Amino acid sequence: MSTQNPIVAVTGSSGAGTTTVKTAFEHICRRLDATPSIVEGDSFHRYDRSEMSQVIANAAADSRNISHFGPEANLICELASLFKEYGESGKGKRRYYVHNEDEAALHGCSSGTFTPWSELEEGTDLLLYEGLHGAMITEKCDVTQFTDLLIGVVPIVNLEWIQKIHRDTLQRGYAEKDVTTTILRRMEDYVTHIAPQFSRTDINFQRVPTVDTSNPFIARDIPTADESFVVIRFRDPRKFDVDFPHLLAMIKDSFMSRRNTIVVPGGKMLLSMELILMPILEKMFAAAREKRAA
Repeated sequence: MSTQNPIVAVTGSSGAGTTTVKTAFEHICRRLDATPSIVEGDSFHRYDRSEMSQVIANAAADSRNISHFGPEANLICELASLFKEYGESGKGKRRYYVHNEDEAALHGCSSGTFTPWSELEEGTDLLLYEGLHGAMITEKCDVTQFTDLLIGVVPIVNLEWIQKIHRDTLQRGYAEKDVTTTILRRMEDYVTHIAPQFSRTDINFQRVPTVDTSNPFIARDIPTADESFVVIRFRDPRKFDVDFPHLLAMIKDSFMSRRNTIVVPGGKMLLSMELILMPILEKMFAAAREKRAA
């Protein structure tokens, strides 16, 4: 952990709601006149798209599974090293994974590849990580020891599958059968490596639909925000002096389900994030600036 150069890690798969967290951070940083350095989790995959296809094929031939959920396919120790370096000096290196042709034109690299590593911009107030492994612990590396705030964003698993099936079939052109195969191949890594991270996070935002998602493989559409609740769990409310009465007063139709858990309407997810994270980040930035000025 670093008082001088704070590190916030947002853990969740694509489509889980990590983009909403990123938007909340942008709003808060703008109000607090703070500049974040943003690191995308995909950039710490070990293999590019072509290499990963071959690695998956080789693993299948050996009756093994490998996926982007597991540490074997990712640079977990390098991610931990980035967090450590940024915490100590405010510096570090990152790259980008090029997802599509639009990003290829932006970065000058082929789709499915990585850009070269480059230095982070100087003078930033915080490092914001958004990806799959922000709270990962392996036999070799513990990413969590270098973070100041861990946030989990995860829908219930059936909703996560619905979102993946719709995204990959409608936006990326994959066959539904192939997407289902990918879900099954990733399941062991999800249970072993992804799910445990949400027990380590300081705050979890879990989207729960209020419509039937019992068979995600036949769902025709993704439940909307108005068809959902968001369950917000604080591992230790005392750590950030969470003011539950204030949150209940500010968020219409919210309620407490446990002593450390507040439930809000799905359409209030962004508002909830800003109300919860604003005072936490304000204290974090004030302490960091005081430390740097000393």
